[in-house]
Amino acid sequence: MKMSKKPTENLVLTLLLTAVAAAAGSHRESVIVIGAGISGISTANALYEAGIRDILILEGSSRIGGRMMKAEFGGYTVEMGANWFYTGGPVQNPLASLANKTRLRTSLNDDSNITANVYRQEGGLYPKKLVDEVEMAASSTESFCERLSEKLAAMSKTKGVDIDVSVLEAQRLFGNLPSTPLEMVIDYYHNDYEEAEATTVTSLKHTYPRREFKDHGKLSNFVCDSRGFEELVQGLACRFSNRSSQHKILPNKVVKEIFYSERGVRVKIEDGSTYRAKYVVVSVSIGVLQSNLIRFTPTLPMWKMNAISEFDMSVYTKIFLQFPYKFWPTGPGTEFSLYAHSRRGYYPFWQHLENEYPGSNILFVTITSEESTRVEKLSNEAVQREAMDVLRKMYGDHIPNPEQILVPRWSMDRLYKGSYSNWPNGYTKAKHDQLKARVGSVYFTGEHTNSRYLGYATGAYLAGIEAAKDVIESMKAEEGLRLSRKIIRIS
Repeated sequence: MKMSKKPTENLVLTLLLTAVAAAAGSHRESVIVIGAGISGISTANALYEAGIRDILILEGSSRIGGRMMKAEFGGYTVEMGANWFYTGGPVQNPLASLANKTRLRTSLNDDSNITANVYRQEGGLYPKKLVDEVEMAASSTESFCERLSEKLAAMSKTKGVDIDVSVLEAQRLFGNLPSTPLEMVIDYYHNDYEEAEATTVTSLKHTYPRREFKDHGKLSNFVCDSRGFEELVQGLACRFSNRSSQHKILPNKVVKEIFYSERGVRVKIEDGSTYRAKYVVVSVSIGVLQSNLIRFTPTLPMWKMNAISEFDMSVYTKIFLQFPYKFWPTGPGTEFSLYAHSRRGYYPFWQHLENEYPGSNILFVTITSEESTRVEKLSNEAVQREAMDVLRKMYGDHIPNPEQILVPRWSMDRLYKGSYSNWPNGYTKAKHDQLKARVGSVYFTGEHTNSRYLGYATGAYLAGIEAAKDVIESMKAEEGLRLSRKIIRIS
């Protein structure tokens, strides 16, 4: 029996390897990727490197890059979306490697002196000594949050139940609940500025410790290249899209409906065109999935829809203003300033671009969450009035009005519906596994599917690679099943 079985095993193995290699280039094994952001392009690039030759990318906008989006502002290139990548840690950041290959211009941000630049609501700086005390308390709270998160993770593993609390609940347990304007703006700097949502809703266990910083480091590389951060995505796309006419990236193809079955997928576009493939990888944001811009036929199963609907899509807005001249401090230790207001998150985090673009006379302020969605509904003129009221409190009534203002409106753009995802308290790991799980021939990727670097461009890039691996495994499994049936018939 053993001797008679060995030739059959060798035949199966030979046929399997031969058929998978051949099928990779066939239409039956083709892959459609929806979205040409870093996650979608990363998926396509990984598929190409694995030998998949029939790849089609459908992009709803007229450009490649997704939420890596530059804008020309006052003669300079600014980033409306993703802006930083981190280095200095024990793990090499793949984005740093890509940046080196493309020679992307960056500037290291320095916020070490930020406690000397915190302004009161009605003007004037807080004493640095007082701010340092508040900052020390916030850092101690952060350390407690990390310890508590690790304890909850261990308890969850032992008990088999996902035990979690919000970041705010952890702060309450530690006994350091921010309440004054100064305490709130320092807490905002530690939390909302990273997650783009308030501590009331953010999961502790799936936020602390922040793996992006633990792994890749805290050196903040600010992209200030005229080609934009999206140059990384362009570089990835060039690795496969220019080698053959088979590899297409089609712009202005807003997906309306995805029909899927065991035989494959059919993707319908708003312009009436239709595309078919064996597999589809959906790399749109969680906000777009929640908006029902794309309809699935048949309807996605209830477990999948619940996993999508219960996750959070946050909004992170950078408002740029260019002035006729500088009226703010420049030089070492002045790049960042905080504005403390009784309303948490009201124009709190300011940065000048004199280090990145000397002589540009550009300031930008970061707002998030509810303030972002509120401000997005205002006119540019109304936003300017609010921002200038804050700046005049900080620097005096004599300062000039800006010559230009730029207000991104991420949540109002149907192709994005927000900036990046955030893990809400009460959302379990099991549900997150369902969020990234495939449904038949439909696969899902994006920064929201990467639990380790959730919300970061690094997570989006790595999620694309993981999605490609999943598709390839399915290809191998299906081809193996087909060949085993063929062997049975031969036998």
